[in-house]
Amino acid sequence: MPVLTATSRRELEVHRFPALVYALVPLAALVLQAWLPRVMGRYAWFDLPLVVVIYFAMGRPSPIQGTVMGCILGIFEDALTQHPIGINGVAKTLIGFLASSVGIRVDVENHTVRVLLTLALSLASSGIYFFVFRILLGLSLAWNWLDALLVAIGNTVLALILFPFLDRFRIRD
Repeated sequence: MPVLTATSRRELEVHRFPALVYALVPLAALVLQAWLPRVMGRYAWFDLPLVVVIYFAMGRPSPIQGTVMGCILGIFEDALTQHPIGINGVAKTLIGFLASSVGIRVDVENHTVRVLLTLALSLASSGIYFFVFRILLGLSLAWNWLDALLVAIGNTVLALILFPFLDRFRIRD
């Protein structure tokens, strides 16, 4: 039984997409993230750009690519909201790095692994956001861990729908 080394695993599981998918999916995620909470109000329990960062970062063999994608989406998300610029950028940058690092070592094609990783990374993103906002910046933040858990569950449900849809656009070798 052959054992996959880290090098051969990276070569086998690199997900590639058409350039249009790399451009339109993050853009659509940012637009929907800025628009849907205004329509849904307090009940917008999801973070669509975070789910997109997790998906694309898990499929790439380079933590740098996941980090850059998380940074760009986080900064643009901050620009579209009333948050101080950089808070979501820091959180999504770290999550992009973690998702890419885990994606190298774990079989991310398994749906159970995807669900658990999305849930864990969503909770980590909420914790990082709280840490940066409250501890590093010293700003007051009305924080409810139940809301953070509901956002993580919402992101996980969203990932169950979005990940198989995005898998259809992968370029197969």
